[in-house]
Amino acid sequence: MSKPTPKNNEIMLSADEFIVSKTDMKGKIIYGNKIFIKISGYEEKELLGKPHSILRHPDMPKAVFKLLWDRIQSKKEIFAYVKNMSKDGSFYWVHANVTVTVDDKGNVLDYHSVRRKPSSKAMEVIPTLYAQLLAEEKRAGMEASIKMLNNILKEKGTKYDDFIFDLQY
Repeated sequence: MSKPTPKNNEIMLSADEFIVSKTDMKGKIIYGNKIFIKISGYEEKELLGKPHSILRHPDMPKAVFKLLWDRIQSKKEIFAYVKNMSKDGSFYWVHANVTVTVDDKGNVLDYHSVRRKPSSKAMEVIPTLYAQLLAEEKRAGMEASIKMLNNILKEKGTKYDDFIFDLQY
C-alpha cells in the first residue's frame, strides 16, 4: 500500500467524537471504531493488520513517536498531539491518550489509543513546535530533535506531561 501525497485539506473532529483503536505490540492495527475508520478514509479490511504508521503524516517528528514508544513499552500511558494523514492525503490533528492493556500477570496484550479533538490553545503551539523539531531532525537527526524538545521544556520550566496537559485543559 503506497503512502498518499499530503494535501492541505484538514479534517476536523467535533468535540464529541472520539477515535479509538488498538494495536498489537508491534503497532499493527487490531481494532478501530467507526470514527477511526471513517476519518482514516480506509476500509476496515485495509486497516486491520497494517501498521498504525500508515496514518503517519510526514510533518510529524520521529522524536514524538520515540517518546511515545519508549513510554508505552515501559507500560506507562502517554498523551501526545499527533498529525495523521487520511488515505486521500487530508490531515487531521488529535490529542491522543495511549495506554497499555496487560493481563493479570502484567504481560502486555495490546496498546489502546483514544484520540479527541485538540484544543485551539494546543493548535496555536504544537504545529510550530513540531515544525521546529522536524527541521532539527532533518538537520542533525532524531536525537538532536529530542534534545531540542527537552531544552524547550526546560526553558519553560515544565515537564512533557504537564506541557501537554496545560495545552489541552
